Amino acid sequence: MELLIMVLMLLMLIGLSNVLHRFIPFVPVPIIQIALGVAAAYMPGLHHVPLNPELFLVLFIAPLLFNDGKIIPRDELWRLRKYILLMALGLVLATVLIAGPVIHWLIPAIPLAAAFALAAILSPTDAVAVGSLSSRVKLPGRMMRLLEGEALMNDASGLVAFNFAIAAALSGEFSLPKAVGSFITIAVGGLLVGAVLGFALIWLRLFLRRLGIEDVTLHMLIIIVTPFVIFLAAEEIHVSGILAVVAGGIVHSIERERLESSSSRLRVVSDSTWSVILYVLNGLVFILLGLEIPEVIAAVWDDPAYNNAQAIGYIFIITALLLLIRFAWVWLSNRKARSALLMTLSGVRGALTLAAAFSIPTVFIDGRVFPGRSLMLYICAGVILLTLVSASIFLPLLTRGTKKAESQTPETRGLNEREARMRVLEAGLSTIREEMTEENKREAVEVISEYNRRLQQMRMEGRVDYRKEWRAAIGIRLEAMKTEREAVLSLQREGKITAAMESRLLTSLGQMELILSNKAFPKRAVLLFWLAMKRLFRGKKGATRMSPDHPNWESMKQVKLICVRRAIERLKEMEAAGENNREIVRSVLADYREIELLLQNDWYKDAGKTEKSELRRELELKAIQSERNEIQAMFEQGDIDRQLAGSLRSDVNYREANVFESHTVHADGAHG
Repeated sequence: MELLIMVLMLLMLIGLSNVLHRFIPFVPVPIIQIALGVAAAYMPGLHHVPLNPELFLVLFIAPLLFNDGKIIPRDELWRLRKYILLMALGLVLATVLIAGPVIHWLIPAIPLAAAFALAAILSPTDAVAVGSLSSRVKLPGRMMRLLEGEALMNDASGLVAFNFAIAAALSGEFSLPKAVGSFITIAVGGLLVGAVLGFALIWLRLFLRRLGIEDVTLHMLIIIVTPFVIFLAAEEIHVSGILAVVAGGIVHSIERERLESSSSRLRVVSDSTWSVILYVLNGLVFILLGLEIPEVIAAVWDDPAYNNAQAIGYIFIITALLLLIRFAWVWLSNRKARSALLMTLSGVRGALTLAAAFSIPTVFIDGRVFPGRSLMLYICAGVILLTLVSASIFLPLLTRGTKKAESQTPETRGLNEREARMRVLEAGLSTIREEMTEENKREAVEVISEYNRRLQQMRMEGRVDYRKEWRAAIGIRLEAMKTEREAVLSLQREGKITAAMESRLLTSLGQMELILSNKAFPKRAVLLFWLAMKRLFRGKKGATRMSPDHPNWESMKQVKLICVRRAIERLKEMEAAGENNREIVRSVLADYREIELLLQNDWYKDAGKTEKSELRRELELKAIQSERNEIQAMFEQGDIDRQLAGSLRSDVNYREANVFESHTVHADGAHG
């Protein structure tokens, strides 16, 4: 019961950390969670469980690294392979060889072999801690990929170096050729085992599908246990479990599209389940780190053999040494000081370092106490906190200082608000595209079109010469319609359509051209064009409308498809040749592609229905939730202030209310 209560309290602390982060977004979530963990350590009712390094690795690090391997861009990872290996292997080795002797010189109480071990576990950056930076610090994309790749790979090199150093400390013997050979075996073996087991588990899921077993729960269970199976199997045959789960994750990312394309439900369930798992595991990693810190500190502070001020000084000196080595290594590889500084501060150490430190034996084989173990744990905890705090303070200043200064002028304040609203819309648009399936394709296309039109209007109205661009948009649309007119005339000359059909189509095009040429409404060109296109197909039968009820509907639809496709070809030519108006051309092209889909799939047959489908409502609500998430992310990153965030949330809430109200009204009408 005590263990259950402790788990529930830890989960509550994770939730509390995110609530607190809403009010103090300038403080990263990991630091809040560490602070809550420290506070929880002093709670009288909380049962403290000592950190088991092996259990910590398999329970927390394995699934987190597996997921990182799944989502990291493979192409970019391959392009950066040389730099990643230089950081993950070369920098770890350089840190061990340089920092080890310096630590022994600085703290003679720590033997040389133990000093090498301490340098080894302090050398790798932590993938979880690095990931926590991406939500708040806007590092260049290539740099972020390099940091993620380094964090995925250097855990293994650091832990292997640590194990050899500990073995040398215990036995008093060390063989460099043996160490190099063992490292290659452990690393390559881990990668091979992870890849083989990854493909084996993927084959198992495909085999179950061929048997007709499409149960989402079963497939999700296999996905969840995959990182644990890979890690434990690799460790059982004495190769790197960390590299194995990374390789398994990369293999799963390669096969993800083929596996989940036939089951959109599995993709949705998988993404939702993993988001919860990662949310909990990330939080627990830092809260557990906070729980261990008081005990680690007390072991040194209460020991009269250590001078407290001197012990704190060790932390600052060793942290500075690690950062200096990292800066020199990165600078020598690219000769760019600012880039080297960003990479240096981004080299955050995490809970993996402390977990490895706890695996340091307390005694030698002959019963002697391992010298300096408590101080080594203390230094590890201090370096973790100091690197995390340094990154949290200085990285935002280095990456956003210029932007903040620019955003304070009155001329740019409105523009920043417009950009924020565009980012919110783009987040919703991205979600709709991700959620689009064959089942909801029509509804998704309709919602995507609405988002695109709103985005286009914002882009143009935010510019000084927006009137000129509106005129350009009208000109482009008229050019596309001119191509349609030429297509109609060409088909009539070839005898493929009747004179009556030619007259009907040309009259419809003439009406739309008249609407678009109306100078009184330049800012409504996009909306008027779309309404005119809808009017072409909807409403009562008439001389100029193509209704699905018309006896010649199929013939007219095929002719209209030919015209639309020729207009698309013309717009593609304009896109390829255009320089200033390429963005506008793409917007018009998107409208025509939607018209093509509507015609191609006969979605106009029930276009007169006013009832909002459940599929559309579900898509709109998912998009609205993504918009809320984007608003919170911008607020936490300091891109918008609290007042603008509140205004954006109010807009989103208003639209959400409209979605619910519209659905309720139509549902009541259907049952009335």
